[in-house]
Amino acid sequence: METNQLFGTERISRLLLKLAPPVMLAQLIQALYNIVDSLFVGRYGESGLTALSIIYPIQLLMIAFGIGAGVGINTLMARLRGRGKPEEANEAAGISSPLELILWFLFALICWFIMPAFARMSSDTEEVIQNIIIYGRIVSVFSIGLFLESGWTKVLQADGDMKTPMAAQIIGALINIALDPLLIFGYGPFPELGIAGAAAATVIGQIAAAAVVAKGGFRKSPPLLKYKPILKDVLKLGFPNMLMQTAYTYYILGLNLILSTFSDQAVTALGLYYKWQTFFFIPLGAMQTCIVPVISYNYAAKNLDRCRRTLKDSVIFGLALMAVGTLCFELIPGPMLRTFSKDELVIAIGQVGFRWIGISFIPMVTSLIFPVFFQATGFGLKSSLLTIIRTVVCFVPLGWLFSRFGLNYFWLTFPVTETITTLVGFCFYRQFLKHPY
Repeated sequence: METNQLFGTERISRLLLKLAPPVMLAQLIQALYNIVDSLFVGRYGESGLTALSIIYPIQLLMIAFGIGAGVGINTLMARLRGRGKPEEANEAAGISSPLELILWFLFALICWFIMPAFARMSSDTEEVIQNIIIYGRIVSVFSIGLFLESGWTKVLQADGDMKTPMAAQIIGALINIALDPLLIFGYGPFPELGIAGAAAATVIGQIAAAAVVAKGGFRKSPPLLKYKPILKDVLKLGFPNMLMQTAYTYYILGLNLILSTFSDQAVTALGLYYKWQTFFFIPLGAMQTCIVPVISYNYAAKNLDRCRRTLKDSVIFGLALMAVGTLCFELIPGPMLRTFSKDELVIAIGQVGFRWIGISFIPMVTSLIFPVFFQATGFGLKSSLLTIIRTVVCFVPLGWLFSRFGLNYFWLTFPVTETITTLVGFCFYRQFLKHPY
């Protein structure tokens, strides 16, 4: 089906149901990989698991910039096609490979030199420090697969191809899972590499995923004179996504520091929420991915009715799917916590926290979809402001404020933050409807 027929005339609900499942399946495999990867490293040694946790923000930043640049290309391609400019859309796709390679080189260079200082800033244990340096340098220097796969995937998704990126994510994750025990513990002909083996398995999986979506990189590069304006548009459209991912790292660190003033068990309870969150956010994350090219295409074609309908249907689907998460967090928080921990204090703290967090899932749908909507329509400032309000203005300051009244009150941070962000999002949306262009 051609892009103009798929994005421009296909029934919105049917279109979302067609685009979302492949993305959801790929994200589910990735979620399983993250858990399995941690289990193998944890079995090898506690210091490796600690190193993995400490290096996580660095990996989030790589993902933020790799995917952020890809989202900018994806959005620009959809917009140009909506304006009836397919050749210019292909030129935008042609900038994907060089842009991602530049980002990879910069990250690899910076991370190689700062990793020892970052490790010593994060831990006083020599074994943990060495593991951070080893793992961090491997996953950053050889992250070329992550960056290229991020860009090429978004090019294919802009073409309406969700199945190839899904296959790439699944193949990459399965290769990673298969190689983890072989390279960490040294089974058969493989040497025992420990934490270096985990890092090697990760980058090999990323390179394999990039190879699957490589056809997204076979696009003719634009003339050199066009690079600057195209790059400017790509970075402008991708910046909100980069900001969203970077801000996510900031508020995780902030909330952890606040909870650490109570106990290690409180920090663990929040960490267990993030493990479960991965699964329940899969439908919402897929919806965010799928609506960007649809809204961008129709906004550029000045078909505002389809833009509004896409937003409405994605919110309805998101609410229905996140309601399942709310029920689980309200009704069975104990069994969910016991899946990972036998510490009764962790379970007691987590049961209170999970029930408050479960309430926040409903307003969270709109607080996360509104920024994506504004990003897709080119209102980058509104998108960025919503992200800043949610992660910088609300989450950490409110977490600190509520924690002054006690640990149980801290968990109010989640529903209050999501509600405030949603209300601001609705105000921005009403302004958009009055002046959409």
